[in-house]
Amino acid sequence: MTAKRDFARLSSLTVDELKSILAEAHALKADRARGRAALHGKAVAIVMEKASTRTRISFEVGVAELGGIPVVVTTQGSQMGRGEPVRDTARVLAGYCQAIVFRTTTTARFEEMCIAKVPVINALTDDAHPVQLLADLMTVEEVFRARGELLDWSKLRCAFIGDGSSNMARSWIEAARILGFTLALATPEGFDPPAHEVIEAGNHVQLTRNPREAMTGSRIVNTDVWTSMGQEDETARRLQAFAGYTVTGELLEHAESDAVVLHCLPAHRGEEIESAVMEGPKSRIFDQAENRLHSQKALLTFLLA
Repeated sequence: MTAKRDFARLSSLTVDELKSILAEAHALKADRARGRAALHGKAVAIVMEKASTRTRISFEVGVAELGGIPVVVTTQGSQMGRGEPVRDTARVLAGYCQAIVFRTTTTARFEEMCIAKVPVINALTDDAHPVQLLADLMTVEEVFRARGELLDWSKLRCAFIGDGSSNMARSWIEAARILGFTLALATPEGFDPPAHEVIEAGNHVQLTRNPREAMTGSRIVNTDVWTSMGQEDETARRLQAFAGYTVTGELLEHAESDAVVLHCLPAHRGEEIESAVMEGPKSRIFDQAENRLHSQKALLTFLLA
């Protein structure tokens, strides 16, 4: 029997597997009926320990479109809310379902869910958001395809403006290392990503305290909220620390003229990004959100079909 594959981080895939999944995601978007029986008769548990819009709905719809049975499990609607250990829930769900999608807090909780005998997909932890990166990378490819331009990842410069210690910034670092592009990461002092992750990425990551410096030469501009779920007590401190890091129209002028803007959502308009930028011609934010559906369908097909 083939050993099960978990999707814990982007590096759970080889570079060839990643590119293959992205290619399938484009095909699935072009033909929504494609692969509609890929998960026929298979149930997928979608376990949400954190509030979600895009993750929950995109996985739920995606499983259904592939012919599978989505089973949404929330903390309040399960025994996890009463303290049942993750490892117990994992083994129970694996008896009913052919895969588990898990949105949680710590990496340790995710790893505990991986005791399940079926594939487990990381739908967000404090350290990584790999399913979001699949959609982000798909969106970058889509931008280049629409322009009729061949994408050479090794020649691409992307900017991330904001919290360098966030799961999104750290997943972008991982993507830069795997695909070989340059990530210019502008973050205030005290919000750097773990040093070992920057070292592993080598010259593919450039840390700076200056958002304009990160923008210069970048064709992809990405940001995320300054205060994530569970960090609400730090809001005032973070607003002060990130002053000057808002992606504004003026700041965007320092990027390449054809640069596009990404944001994984939800956004705090007026904090990390101007509303006018979100709604402006350079924004691909809502295409990016839609691409969660297609890229995750491709991932599910890869892991299960």
